[in-house]
Amino acid sequence: MSMNRREFMAASVAGAAMLNQGVRAFSAPTENIEVAIDAARIAGPVSPLVFGGYMEPATTRVWAEMLTDRKFAHPITEAPAAPANSFMRRFMGEPFRPVGPAGTVEMDTVNPFVGKHSPRVKVDRSEPRGIEQSRLRLGRGKSYEGRIYLAGEPGVKVVVRLVWGTGPDDAQSITIPPLSREYRKFPLKFTSPVDTDQARLEILGTGSGSFHIGSASLMPADNVQGFHAGMVKQFKDIGFRMAKWPGGNFVSAYDWYDGLGDRDKRPPRVAPMWFGMVEPNDVGIHEFIAFCKLIGAEPDVAVDSGFGEARVAAEEVEYCNGSINTRLGRMRAENGHPKPFNVRLWTIGNEMYGFWQYGHMSADQYCVKHNYFVEAMKEIDPTIKVTSAGASICEQSWCLAENKQFAKDFWQPPVLETLPIQFFSTLDYDGWMLKNCTLNIDFVSEHTYAYPDLAFDAGKQAFVDVQDPLPLRTRRLANRVGEAFEAWQKYLEKIPELKTRDMKFIFDEWGTRYRSASGARDGFQRPVGMVTPLSYALFLHEVFRHSDMVGASCPTGSFGTVVTDITGDAVGLNAEGLVIKIMARHFVNAHPVSVDGNSPQQQVSGTPMIDRATNPTGSPTYPLDIVAALSSDRTKLILSVVNPTEESQKFTPQIRGIKLRSTGKLSQIVAPSVNANNEAGKEPQVAIVESAQPALPETVHVPSLSVSVYEFEIETA
Repeated sequence: MSMNRREFMAASVAGAAMLNQGVRAFSAPTENIEVAIDAARIAGPVSPLVFGGYMEPATTRVWAEMLTDRKFAHPITEAPAAPANSFMRRFMGEPFRPVGPAGTVEMDTVNPFVGKHSPRVKVDRSEPRGIEQSRLRLGRGKSYEGRIYLAGEPGVKVVVRLVWGTGPDDAQSITIPPLSREYRKFPLKFTSPVDTDQARLEILGTGSGSFHIGSASLMPADNVQGFHAGMVKQFKDIGFRMAKWPGGNFVSAYDWYDGLGDRDKRPPRVAPMWFGMVEPNDVGIHEFIAFCKLIGAEPDVAVDSGFGEARVAAEEVEYCNGSINTRLGRMRAENGHPKPFNVRLWTIGNEMYGFWQYGHMSADQYCVKHNYFVEAMKEIDPTIKVTSAGASICEQSWCLAENKQFAKDFWQPPVLETLPIQFFSTLDYDGWMLKNCTLNIDFVSEHTYAYPDLAFDAGKQAFVDVQDPLPLRTRRLANRVGEAFEAWQKYLEKIPELKTRDMKFIFDEWGTRYRSASGARDGFQRPVGMVTPLSYALFLHEVFRHSDMVGASCPTGSFGTVVTDITGDAVGLNAEGLVIKIMARHFVNAHPVSVDGNSPQQQVSGTPMIDRATNPTGSPTYPLDIVAALSSDRTKLILSVVNPTEESQKFTPQIRGIKLRSTGKLSQIVAPSVNANNEAGKEPQVAIVESAQPALPETVHVPSLSVSVYEFEIETA
């Protein structure tokens, strides 16, 4: 028997009657946790798209390009270059620098190969002159391939060298054939005999006259359609079923047309929203769709509703989904893909409620803009599903508090309201959008971040440091899921029309951030240890409990859940990746069933509607968190148990509505310490270990710092 979310939660509360035949109600935590599972009370299936990945900007670390600013968005000078790298584009080299005396390299703005300018190198007969890029990463025995576009005068001889040491034999050289005044493409191929992160690529000329460099590229030869081979393998293994692109703030000044055509001729752009980081546009819509096919994920394409226009968004839909009989469908075919991409999921903008967002406007105006976009896009393809870029009062309040306290260098308007903001005030973007865009929203976006070591103090109107035990630190993220659905109930009460719409949530950004109340430490930093992985597990458990209302999700760090070697390629998974893998392996299309217990969850500190729900989230099995489900074909019981403590725990299960076969399987992640970590070149400290289970014990012992997923076949009549 299936049931909706409200019935499912009511059944979990009523499940207390299963213990002791309803003689007593559940009370304070006991030494032995009693768990009641009612397999007859079944919720809707867990969407495969809950296991999603997130890509921002357009070209991320998944792309195998090794060279920074390979199309010369920034001029090549001796002075420190504007930032061309970031935490989103790791394992690339330093920006190109000139080789030779001052004035050797000039930027030609009259006849650039691509973009605003291209470097022109004045050569000399007595010494090589040109440009170089250092701090490249090479692997022993690995081959590298690439290409370079050059033009020049007949008297110039050019050599391209890959250098990995100081000795005369610590390099490989490619002598370029004689140049012409027209740009020509020349192939590059090297093999490294060493492991190093201090290699450099030199492009040097001698003779008389000058030569131009149009663009250069260097990748590991084992790349898969331009993507890191190891990353493709690991992401497919994790089980990502959805990929969102091109991410968050980046999209509000992104022109999707920049990602079409010959990659070497696509213009490089300096991304204003990411502090001048260069976007080379090497990954456009074609590459993104190819990546999704490689890892088995459904694409979710974000459109620019910041600086963008409804017409341009509609054109992107036609390009992706139109037949070759349409103008943009023909363009897609000319670019190598006659068949439509058939992109179903589309996200309209990103965080348009935020003052930090390019193109931000007031809620009443943005409602009009959102409707313009959706109506134009669905006129092209009425079958698409669209996600709004609003925010509940929880997300809006949390973001306003965070930016006020930690982003003081950015311009921001004064926050006149006391936080949390009020429902249906001028800052309640979901309130405005759900009321005024009801027919033009299929999915409601919610961005969900948490600080494990901070809590919002309503009196101080600021985050303060807290010293909570590990179970509460790891639960902060899941508590934010609870408050999102608490807010949703309020929207349903005030906007009855929502009950006629089958809207679902997409948690399309979520994760943990780490700071002290003073702001020390980077908010995007991933600290070593198990706090983040255990937070991931508890978050996914909470999503499963709302399976009828969650259409998809993707942690912001999803495509960073890998262990990378010196070359930047993926050689394994970190603990967060393992958590996603173990959950995806068991819960895709699974039907959660009612779970109750005798040990209520403890409330985390903080403020309702900012950083926690009014009531604690999780199963009443504190300090454990337990989710049970039937497999998609209802032939197996799946039992997931998270122990976010540094002590072993135990519980006594009672199962109603089904009978289990005597043997089963256990998939388990057990960390040896709260600081456990996986590093390249070392034996993994955290892994998924599988074993046979002779039966589900009367008392189940759960190791510390663990995620345990049991699977038992169900006996049938």
